[in-house]
Amino acid sequence: MASFQLARVKLNWTTLLSVAYFAYLLVGAVVFQILEREAEINNRDHFQLEKLHFLTNYTCLDGAALEKFVQVILDAWENGVNPSGNSTNPSNWDFSSSFFFAGTVVTTIGYGNLSPSTVAGQVFCVFYALFGIPLNLAFLKQLGKFVTVHLGRLKRGMVSVGPHKQTVEALAMSFYLVSGSLLFLVIPPLLFSYVEGWSFGEGFYFAFITLSTIGFGDYVVGTDPGKEYISVYRSLAGLWIIFALAWLALILNMGARMMEHVVVLTHPGFKKQEEEEDTSSCKLEDTSSCKLEDTSKI
Repeated sequence: MASFQLARVKLNWTTLLSVAYFAYLLVGAVVFQILEREAEINNRDHFQLEKLHFLTNYTCLDGAALEKFVQVILDAWENGVNPSGNSTNPSNWDFSSSFFFAGTVVTTIGYGNLSPSTVAGQVFCVFYALFGIPLNLAFLKQLGKFVTVHLGRLKRGMVSVGPHKQTVEALAMSFYLVSGSLLFLVIPPLLFSYVEGWSFGEGFYFAFITLSTIGFGDYVVGTDPGKEYISVYRSLAGLWIIFALAWLALILNMGARMMEHVVVLTHPGFKKQEEEEDTSSCKLEDTSSCKLEDTSKI
């Protein structure tokens, strides 16, 4: 009787994570194509029909003139000018809007609906982002440490008065998750929906796309020319972004740790392989540093 021996394929955490990452991208690409392609075709056909109807009703225009006017509208939109309304539309570069834009630069959100149009502004934006992005990361990291320290104190205080340590820790983390969700992902979308005239789903979508730093730019607060906003509205939205990013970064970090913990529990060999890789990398670093020291002595 023939016997077959299955070879065991050793996979480390990096390989598994890489495969899962690119598989996730492929699945996302397929799903988005299925969901959005038909709507795009319908919108494009509708736009072409509207152009034909416009030319039919206004015979003084020809196709070339209409295309030129459409290009003017597109250029205005790319330069941050809302083509609807009139010249009394709110400025994109008052202090509140500029503060909001500065926040989107250092947090790498980049909605894309507004950008510097002057050479001086573009050059300044480059250097501002060059120093501002590391500063923002350092600030968020320190803010995360501050929250983690106070959360640890809360857990220790709760554990000291309760007999069930794991249950109390789970309750403390649940409280942190629920309170943060209410403060950053539930209440702000409600306010945005009320002010902007969005549905709650649109407000929640804007909040998550913003805090995840994806920043499509399809929904941006304070850009409706038909509404009157308070002067500090966009500045307050910028502050919400900064503090909510610190909270969300902790949540995502905990999620990543939980994934690693689950993998280690289900595949104990991964932890051993990671430890071996870390040890070998440390040895290589020590060896290279020693060689550099010897070379410098010579």
